Amino acid sequence: MVDTLAPRAVIGVMTPAMNTVVQPELELLRPAGVTNQMQRFRLGGDAISVDLPDEAAKLMDCAPAAIAVGLTTDAGPGGPARLKARCTEIAAQVGVPVLGASHANYAALRALGATRVGIVTPFDARTDAVVQANTEAAGFNVVAIKGTEAPSLPAICETPLDQIRDVFAQVAATRCDVILQVGTALPVIALLAELEATHGTPIVACNAAVYWQALRRVGITDPVPGFGRLLEAH
Repeated sequence: MVDTLAPRAVIGVMTPAMNTVVQPELELLRPAGVTNQMQRFRLGGDAISVDLPDEAAKLMDCAPAAIAVGLTTDAGPGGPARLKARCTEIAAQVGVPVLGASHANYAALRALGATRVGIVTPFDARTDAVVQANTEAAGFNVVAIKGTEAPSLPAICETPLDQIRDVFAQVAATRCDVILQVGTALPVIALLAELEATHGTPIVACNAAVYWQALRRVGITDPVPGFGRLLEAH
């Protein structure tokens, strides 16, 4: 569906109920003539979320052209594959593309020609090891990984920007050729241009990646300036 405020596309956006970062970050990335329409769900269970299909069905009342799920599942063994399966199941149910952030990250890394990948997370070293294993299973060479070590999922949303800058600096110092950021509650979008200019390294931020993939999937190819090379050049 299109409407007066969205003559080009309505994009559905879904995110875990506690996540207060996805919605404002994706609003920053909207091209002219596109609106984002939000729906929230609760995490839990082997299928990622029990209520995700029902919440997606509710979101379809506004007829989005695609749904971007602002969630990475890299912190759990096999998590990206489970999220992809869930998105595929829901896409068949609702009849539009449903895109998860974990696989959008991988698509973005490939678009940028990534070979030596550094990773920034909101997690601790134990969880980072799982993130690294998932990323390597997707075919990437991980040369560095560092987390902000948030003590809880809600606390990720409260991470100070200077702490995020510091972790990016540590990862960039390893001479990786692309930095991947996972964890959609970690507020990174507003820092992308600054961080890329400071370190001379392209960054795949998970919220930017899933929105980039959603826009491109519905045929919107506008460059989105000011938020990194992925949205500006791909």
